[in-house]
Amino acid sequence: MSRVYPFDDAATARAVIDDDGTLVEWNEGACRLLGHPADAVLGRPAARLLADDTPAVPTGTRWEGTVGLRHRDGRTVPVWLLAHRRPPHDGHGGSWLLVTPLTGAESRDEDDPLTAASLIQSPCAVAVYDAELRLRRMNDAMAEVIGLPQERLCGLRLPEIGGKPQSQDLEEGMLQVLTTGQSLDVQTFQRIGGEDLAHAWLARMAPVRDARGRVRGVCLAAHDITDNYRARQRLQLVNEASVRIGSTLDVARTAQELADVCVPALADFATIDLLDPPEHGGEPPARPTAPVPLRRAAHRSVLDGVPEAVREPGQTEKYPPGSPQADSLTAGHTLIASVAAGEMLSWLTWNSVRAERVRRFGMHSSMAVPIQARGLTLGVAVFTRHRRPDSFTADDQLLAEEITTRAAVCIDNARRYSRERETALALQRSLLPRTLPHTAALEACSRYLPAARAGVGGDWFDVIPLSGMRVAMVVGDVVGHGVEASATMGRLRTAVRTLADIDLAPDELLTHLDDLVVRLSEESGGDGSPGEVGATCLYAVYDPVSRRCTLARAGHPTPVLLRPGGRPQLLELPAGPPLGLGGLPFESSELALPEGTVLALYTDGLVTSRERDGDTSRALLYEVLAGHTDSLDGTCDRVLHALLPPGGAADDVALLLARTRGLPAGQMATWDIPADPALVAPIRKQAVEQLDAWRLSEAAFTTELVVSELVTNAIRYGAHPIRLRLIHDATTLTCEVSDASSTAPHLRRAKTFDEGGRGLLLVAQLTQRWGSRHTPEGKTIWAELPLIEEDR
Repeated sequence: MSRVYPFDDAATARAVIDDDGTLVEWNEGACRLLGHPADAVLGRPAARLLADDTPAVPTGTRWEGTVGLRHRDGRTVPVWLLAHRRPPHDGHGGSWLLVTPLTGAESRDEDDPLTAASLIQSPCAVAVYDAELRLRRMNDAMAEVIGLPQERLCGLRLPEIGGKPQSQDLEEGMLQVLTTGQSLDVQTFQRIGGEDLAHAWLARMAPVRDARGRVRGVCLAAHDITDNYRARQRLQLVNEASVRIGSTLDVARTAQELADVCVPALADFATIDLLDPPEHGGEPPARPTAPVPLRRAAHRSVLDGVPEAVREPGQTEKYPPGSPQADSLTAGHTLIASVAAGEMLSWLTWNSVRAERVRRFGMHSSMAVPIQARGLTLGVAVFTRHRRPDSFTADDQLLAEEITTRAAVCIDNARRYSRERETALALQRSLLPRTLPHTAALEACSRYLPAARAGVGGDWFDVIPLSGMRVAMVVGDVVGHGVEASATMGRLRTAVRTLADIDLAPDELLTHLDDLVVRLSEESGGDGSPGEVGATCLYAVYDPVSRRCTLARAGHPTPVLLRPGGRPQLLELPAGPPLGLGGLPFESSELALPEGTVLALYTDGLVTSRERDGDTSRALLYEVLAGHTDSLDGTCDRVLHALLPPGGAADDVALLLARTRGLPAGQMATWDIPADPALVAPIRKQAVEQLDAWRLSEAAFTTELVVSELVTNAIRYGAHPIRLRLIHDATTLTCEVSDASSTAPHLRRAKTFDEGGRGLLLVAQLTQRWGSRHTPEGKTIWAELPLIEEDR
């Protein structure tokens, strides 16, 4: 809409005086009133135009009164002036707008349709403006709203009366009515008279027509809709709080959302302080006692940088009796404190720093609202005002309590979730291996990251030393999140280690593990129906002697293989069903792995995300593995950085990297044993000689006893062929005796008069561990001895 208004500029005397008292604007009406042309007064002090006995115009934002002005011919002209203080704009200082209607601006024609439309007796505030958008008539109700009588205002335009930007918006609406001849409703929000509180107004504008139907002016009726407006504002704020507060299950974030919603809509400054959880667990008290220790969770100010904050988030302070925080918490309800301008809130005497901030910013009203949910007191929200002149009212209290109550439930939910998450995470980490064992077969490194949003899950990894220098690698993922998933993970990890100790093949181990998951699922149902326990698992066994690896998986992601000098590739393994389905077979695959081969085992949280599909994630994994494998620890970090989003993964992530090693032939010796007990002594001698060659003579005595017992039992109870093998690394000597019989020996305690039965007991006491494992050709009895290698 064009800003060119159809009014006569000479009908109003208008002048603008800057803060230095210099005239910067002088219109034609002012020239008519005093006779001074614009070029004679612009840039000169306005005081020269005042009569000697005229008092100075008082300071403020709005002023009206009669002053004496000097006419060009020297006489004094008494003039009623209306003055508006205009704030700085576009880098220029503030100024005063002075206006007065010129004599004869209003018409006294009783037949004028504008006069008939004035509705003097109407209880509604009504004003009539002519075709030049100047006030012609208004009733008593409108005069009461404006705060000035009609005689002082007739001939003035709306911006000259109101002196506010909203008045210009209303005048634009009036111009639209004047030019289109159609009614229009405009809503505005501004202060009236000398009140501090702003009011909401609905201005209903209608064209005023003469007998011929021509538009001669505009009739404006003002309706005070402040109560409805504020009710809508409160409802809108409550709705906004329902959407914005509680977007995450984070206590600090939820507290900050509460502060953000309330500033500046309700307060100029808001602080959210929460009670710390009890040291030995449990719930917060229903009603704390003073002094109350509170931790700052969040704050928000209408001023940039929160300059009035005495404490930063995370800091704790004790609030004594008499402070709004302590008093509202001990009382259990909202407390409001307000003072007159220039006075100090009484409760600030206990903190000089806070008192100085309050004095400097002029805080005059505070409201402390306890944060309570489910019968517990979680903290307190304190709202203060210093920019807004009005104090907190009963309606503000209801609004603050409604929003705080909603936020309290969200904070309590976040608190309970955080506590459960911390418990589950502590349980999870306690059940995962703290360090991976150092073995001659593998160099391994691992990472575990809980889910950023869903909470702790049941992902796990493990490296398990087996007999014969072999080692097992395990990665698994339990369905679900939380404490139950962590507990189930711990049971499955223990079961895997137990099954690994009896040297089951990977496919057999997964079969037994599947049976266990089925039983756990039946137990978790409770009412006889199956529960929802499920898991995936990958189990691999690597032998550094043969440099071969056997793998089987139960619905788990396929591992990635990187041979020395090659490119990363996905292993082709039979998928196998997830654990818990029951009755379905698992298959193993065996492959040769050169020394220095890197295996990457992981859970699906590493490659499954909303940002990219699984193929893209695996391509990133290939790229990282191809470029960085010198340090497995650094490679783990690079993999997580490349594949996981900045905010964390949506699911748990377990990653296990392993680099294979080969056992040199010089660290292993093998003998074929004849089926003659008389030859046991020469075999013992050969074993001792081999230990001397390895410079392990200190272990010769124990090794000789173990070899004698195991070889004698194999000859006596086993089947041919029989073989003895000694293997050693830096810390362990392994003695293995294999035969073609599948019957495994059992340890028993011999009675006092028994002639035999003490051999295996002796072996168990002399070695750090022993056992048996079945092979395709029969069985192997093994025993491990700790070594202290002689100085060379």
